[in-house]
Amino acid sequence: MKRIGIMGGTFDPIHYGHLVTAEAALHAYGLEEVVFVPSGKPPHKKDYHVTEAEHRYLMTILAVATNARFHVSRLEIDRTGYSYTIDTIKDFRGLYGPQTELYFITGADAILEILTWKNVQHLPELCQFIAATRPGFDLKALDRVFSELPELEGRLHLLEVPALAISSSDIRQRVREGRPIKYLLPETVEHYIYKKGLYRQDHGLDREER
Repeated sequence: MKRIGIMGGTFDPIHYGHLVTAEAALHAYGLEEVVFVPSGKPPHKKDYHVTEAEHRYLMTILAVATNARFHVSRLEIDRTGYSYTIDTIKDFRGLYGPQTELYFITGADAILEILTWKNVQHLPELCQFIAATRPGFDLKALDRVFSELPELEGRLHLLEVPALAISSSDIRQRVREGRPIKYLLPETVEHYIYKKGLYRQDHGLDREER
């Protein structure tokens, strides 16, 4: 059966932590490709400033351009309303059909909040999950999630990724403060950020991407 990875995120901006995670998932689980899906209107960031979707989409395109097995989808950007994971997975299920196994790639921190996601009880029927963790992640933290969503336990795979220390919020802060961001993200994305003048202003509301 064909296996496809779906990596959702705000990608504000995309960085090497995202790319290393996608590459590790691709090889660890025999995925044929990973589709990056920049969120259009993320519901968990209603009260936070998020960079215009077209900028985040173009930075993601630049970041994956040299990897033939990485692709970018406009699905959430072109959809009206909030970007819910359940809607995205249903759309990909329709695109790829029943002969394809879908793997939703996200961070373990996001899995700890999965009970707040829209119609989450239906997600384990539609896809498996690959949760990226830092070394030393406390597996007991997942007990509460499994107790309320037991269907997830057999559909969740943990993937240790040391490079997860890089964060989008830190990169934004560095740009605002005039500190270097080289080697934290692809050079093409770095140049795009400076050319478009992104992240120079302090919007007062900021939050780590998940």
